[in-house]
Amino acid sequence: MDKELEHSFVTKLEKNQNIVHKVCRLYTSTPDAHNDLFQEITIQLWKAYPKFRGEAKFSTWMYRVALNTAITLYRKSKNSVPTQNYENILNNLKASEYNDAEEQQLKLMYDAIKQLSDVEKALIFLYLEDKNYKEISDTLGITEVNARVKMNRIKSKLRTILNP
Repeated sequence: MDKELEHSFVTKLEKNQNIVHKVCRLYTSTPDAHNDLFQEITIQLWKAYPKFRGEAKFSTWMYRVALNTAITLYRKSKNSVPTQNYENILNNLKASEYNDAEEQQLKLMYDAIKQLSDVEKALIFLYLEDKNYKEISDTLGITEVNARVKMNRIKSKLRTILNP
């Protein structure tokens, strides 16, 4: 690839890298897994970039590639042998000295979202990113009506998870 294409990609990636970080946070639970997924998404974006035609906004295209990569890797990882993360055990043993209510609420929300299906996670993520239903439908390849219906079901499901 030529230098101009490479520069264009790097510039757009740097400007929109928070999208990738947010997807990684949604689909991973450890810093190492986050970094691995970030790297894999970046590789997939780079491979797909020459085919990016600009018909959609770069960020919309980036969401689509990032979510598809995360979902694909998540499904592959479900076939592996489950292990327990020792960091979670250590965190449970430590007494927390500060009580940041907003951080706790955010953690509860992420924990609830992680219980959703892959498509539901992607949809709620885009919704929380203030994407309108047109952008959500374009990114996920579903109709706007389907996106609205799914979103209402997801909201109900999250209410049930968060308020048992």
